[in-house]
Amino acid sequence: MPKDYLRKILTAKVYDVARESELQVASHLSSRLKNNVLLKREDNQPVFSFKLRGAYNKMAHLSTAELKRGVIAASAGNHAQGVALSAAKLGCKAIIVMPTTTPQLKIDAVRERGGKSVEIVLHGESYSDAYQHALSLEKKHKLTFVHPFDDPDVIAGQGTIAMEILQQHQDPIQAIFLAIGGGGLISGVGAYIKSIRPDIKVIGVQTVDSDAMKKSLEAGRRVELKEVGLFSDGTAVKMVGKETFRLCQKVVDEIITVDTDAICAAINDVFTDTRSILEPAGALALAGLKAYVEREKCKDQTLIAVACGANINFNRLRFVAERAEVGEAKEAVFAVTIPEERGSFRRFCELLGERNVTEFNYRIADASKAHIFVGIATQKASDSAQIARSFQKSGFDTIDLTHDELAKSHLRHMVGGRSQLAKDELLYRFEFPEKPGALMKFLTSMAPNWNISLFHYRNHGADYGRILVGIQVPPNDKKELKKFLGNLGYPHWEESNNPAYKLFLA
Repeated sequence: MPKDYLRKILTAKVYDVARESELQVASHLSSRLKNNVLLKREDNQPVFSFKLRGAYNKMAHLSTAELKRGVIAASAGNHAQGVALSAAKLGCKAIIVMPTTTPQLKIDAVRERGGKSVEIVLHGESYSDAYQHALSLEKKHKLTFVHPFDDPDVIAGQGTIAMEILQQHQDPIQAIFLAIGGGGLISGVGAYIKSIRPDIKVIGVQTVDSDAMKKSLEAGRRVELKEVGLFSDGTAVKMVGKETFRLCQKVVDEIITVDTDAICAAINDVFTDTRSILEPAGALALAGLKAYVEREKCKDQTLIAVACGANINFNRLRFVAERAEVGEAKEAVFAVTIPEERGSFRRFCELLGERNVTEFNYRIADASKAHIFVGIATQKASDSAQIARSFQKSGFDTIDLTHDELAKSHLRHMVGGRSQLAKDELLYRFEFPEKPGALMKFLTSMAPNWNISLFHYRNHGADYGRILVGIQVPPNDKKELKKFLGNLGYPHWEESNNPAYKLFLA
């Protein structure tokens, strides 16, 4: 490993703006994975990301003349915040080009960090598009380009993370896991680690749909992706840097790829241990660490994941929470076909036994059969196949949708619609206690000649469940229905005259 990187890291100027972040034990996760899992909390930096280190180190090494002319950067958000804060600290002007897909949270944060020192330009759909536009502006305005990853001073700034890790944990470390976008973080950390402690594995983590570095290392040359997945927007890079690719060829032991569900599960894991919420790119390293442990079946090792960012839009948490259960193999989803006859719905529920239902969508649509979308809590990944077999063994045609992106992202929210078969339907909204047996109590209390024509339930993590039910009740059974509702004891509201129901379902 070139000795100049070790020297650059040891003499990097980062602590005027950055702080030594904590190396924190993830107690709950360590116990679950049977390994000593540590989180390097770069999400606790002033800009909630490690990017501040590299940006400031680069700018702090510029001449007075260069600072006076100003700088330009291209960034999906976190590097932009680092440049903005550094510009404000050093008193220089900065133009920052950001992709149009950048979360508003990050755009607003850049404005706040840089104040009057920063001008923001939105261009393109990915970092690569923004980068090309920034290069043209660099020449036009004679600015100094502050690259987010492919620059020795930026790489050295990120490498100070490794320096801190080895100072904070002087006992054996088996592996350090790092998210890879363009490769600046892993290049800097890897250069230091392999210079000082070459026995420690340096493992990169990328998403399955943004794996430019993995493909490049496999090909032995830089590979440009045609498209990149945007869920982990902080690592959505079509082509890695020349210098980062060169370094990664020497310092990276392997690269693991993970999917969206695994990232969401890792965000949940960090929240459980720290009550902090990482952005997708920030949780990428931990998702890879978990995949590594599952693959290697290792125990009692010290494994470190760099939690590299926490700039996440609040409204994204709905998606994260929903998909985390699948990513942790705690939820399986199925399409099940049952006969459209009285008692079949109850028979299906009995088959579920003590399993916790996380979601249930059904709308009467066919006179002979009913299609149900159901989510079921699981303990391990293999449970979904076992549950599917049990349904099929009982005569219910079943499709396992646990790994079906269309079903998980869209169809689960679209089951329903109007039905010509929903005669005499009354719509009720219930609050059920969130405990086993609540649904069966409802079903066994119903009159046998009433039919459920609509059912929607989704577990929201509260101690009670919100359920919407359509019941086909003959007009002369209204008195018996009132008695049934009273004896049930669940809070309920009739919604048969709700205008939204009449518009979309009645």
